[in-house]
Amino acid sequence: MSKFGPTRGEVKLRLAISLCGLALLIWAYATNGIGGIASLEIAIIGTAFFGGSALWCIVRLTRKDDP
Repeated sequence: MSKFGPTRGEVKLRLAISLCGLALLIWAYATNGIGGIASLEIAIIGTAFFGGSALWCIVRLTRKDDP
């Protein structure tokens, strides 16, 4: 990792939080469904945020140039 960037432990924590957020979002919409356009907007933004964060963490953890 970079000298000024997050440590591997912090990136793993961010990955765990992102995956939990995605799981909670999926569970909420699986049990309640999408009620309207505002609910759909929240689902899209939440999925983009948690999914993007999880993807960034996975890429960061699989890079070969980081110790």
